[in-house]
Amino acid sequence: MQIGPYVLPNSVFVAPMAGVTDRPFRQLCRQFGAGYAVSEMVTSRKDLWKSLKTSRRANHDGEPGPIAVQIAGTDAPMMAEAAAYNIDQGAQIIDINMGCPAKKVCNKWAGSALMQNERLAIEIAQAVVAACAPRNVPVTLKMRTGWCETEKNALTLAKAFENVGIQMVTVHGRTREQGYKGFAEYDTVAAVKAALNIPVVANGDIDSPEKALQVLKYTGADALMVGRAAQGRPWIFREIVHFLATGEHLAPPLVAEVKRALLAHLQDHYGLYGELTGVRSARKHIAWYVRDLPSGDVFRDHMNTLESAEPQSRAVADFFEEMASRTERMPQAFSGAHTELALETME
Repeated sequence: MQIGPYVLPNSVFVAPMAGVTDRPFRQLCRQFGAGYAVSEMVTSRKDLWKSLKTSRRANHDGEPGPIAVQIAGTDAPMMAEAAAYNIDQGAQIIDINMGCPAKKVCNKWAGSALMQNERLAIEIAQAVVAACAPRNVPVTLKMRTGWCETEKNALTLAKAFENVGIQMVTVHGRTREQGYKGFAEYDTVAAVKAALNIPVVANGDIDSPEKALQVLKYTGADALMVGRAAQGRPWIFREIVHFLATGEHLAPPLVAEVKRALLAHLQDHYGLYGELTGVRSARKHIAWYVRDLPSGDVFRDHMNTLESAEPQSRAVADFFEEMASRTERMPQAFSGAHTELALETME
């Protein structure tokens, strides 16, 4: 798998998720086998580039390459300027956000709302490519199947994006109208792959090694992008990579390994956000880890009362030490009804 001059170690990627895929989480996913990671979306508004929120999103300290930054906006010249700015900050690949379904993004006609204005969407892609090409920085793009069921235009746009120089397209198999409801469909992804010569990445509802293989076979995609299934389960990347290579399942990770990884993640998280914000924003990550574990709900409620880093990390350590005294490995991941129902839509 290659994007521009960058050869990636595998074709299983972590999806850019606002409020989730910050630098500590991206590095965690890479440690567990993700072949590629894209940042949270960075605004194209120049007046916000120096804000604390944006500066954290654009923080790549110690991050292994290639460093990919997703930008979002509605104005072609501003998006081109944002691309150049992020390259100056260390970005080696620029990704354009035309997939975010969030109302606060779409209400400003950014994210997946851009798919309603094909002319503007293509102008933005063309402007960003023009800004990046002289510096040999590849431009990729993530989008949905369309705005709604009656307005699926991913195939039309994908062809246009390839023509203006986009070097990889990711398609989430839902419309913006769906948000994250229902099931992803992969016919659109397959159609885009069949029509393009550049790499195409399949995204949406990939939550198990079996599902990953099914999606690859059905769509012919060059790579897979995993989002929500990696929340609290970052080792899903190595599970998928191993299964695709061997057809065999890895054993679930050792509880002790998960404990070490989560505690290291917390320290990195505190370092980026500071103690007050870091402790509060870490709660969702911790909750994802324990949601399906015995007494996980009780622990989550207790953990949400802790306001400083040392008690929070100590509580996490104690929880997993107690679990390790009862079982060596994490429970086998559940990949039942949701996966089975989703696969029925692929037949």
